[in-house]
Amino acid sequence: MPATEPTLVATSMGYFSRRRGPWDARPSQLFDLMAELARAGDAPRVCYLGQAVGDQPTGLAMFYGAFAGTRFRASHLALYPMPNVADVRAHLLAQDIIWVGGGSVANLCAVWRVHDLPEILHECWQAGVVLAGVSAGSICWHVGGATDSYGPDLRPFTDGLAWLPYGNGVHYDSEEQRRPLMHRLVADGTLPTSHCTDDGVGLVYRGTRLVEAVADRAGVAAYELVRADDGTVRETRIEPRLLPTGPDDRPTA
Repeated sequence: MPATEPTLVATSMGYFSRRRGPWDARPSQLFDLMAELARAGDAPRVCYLGQAVGDQPTGLAMFYGAFAGTRFRASHLALYPMPNVADVRAHLLAQDIIWVGGGSVANLCAVWRVHDLPEILHECWQAGVVLAGVSAGSICWHVGGATDSYGPDLRPFTDGLAWLPYGNGVHYDSEEQRRPLMHRLVADGTLPTSHCTDDGVGLVYRGTRLVEAVADRAGVAAYELVRADDGTVRETRIEPRLLPTGPDDRPTA
C-alpha cells in the first residue's frame, strides 16, 4: 500500500558505517521509517538514483552492499550511458522508496530534465512512493540551496524542482561555509524561507508541510531560516525525534 499522501524525506543522513572501509555501510533506521511511511510491508522496494555522481560504480556498490541480507528489495536506475531498465516510469512507480544519493545537485537536476525524470518522479510522489535523498538528493526537491556543484567554494543553486517551496541547507554543522551562505541567500531574497539539517538529521514532509525532523544521533538539529521585514534572518532550531540506534552504530552521510 502506498503512503497516504505525497511524502518526501530530505536529509543529511542515510547510512551507518560497518567500519570495514569507506564503501562498506548498512542502512540506518531512517529506511525503516521510510518503509513505514510508505506502508511497504515486510519487503520494501527501494530504488537508488545515483546521477548526482554520474552513476559511479562505487555508489552502486555501497548501495547494494548496504541492503544485502536485509528485508529490503534493492534496485537502481542508471542513466549513464543509457537507462538500465526498459520502462523507467513503470520501474519507479513499482517502488516503495526512491533514494537519491549525494553529489552535484546542479548536474543531477540537469540530467533528470534531459530524461523527463521530474515528470515521472512527480507522478511517483503523488502516487504514494516515498521520495527521499541525502545532500544533493535533499536539495533537489526544494527551490534550491547552497552547493559545491561548481567548485569548493559554495555558491547558490536556485534551479531545484521546487515541489517544496523552501530553500534547503545540508551539512549545516559540518561545513563552515554552509550556515553563513544560507543566511545570506535568505536575507537577500535569493532563497525563500529555508529548512536546514545538521549531519544526521532528516526532514519529513507530507505534501509540502514539514511534519517532523528525525535524527540518528543526539545533539544535532534542524533549523528554519525566515527573512524578517528589516532584512535580517531569524534562525529557529527544530528539535528532531531521535531514531533508535544500536550501541556500535557509527553514522556516515
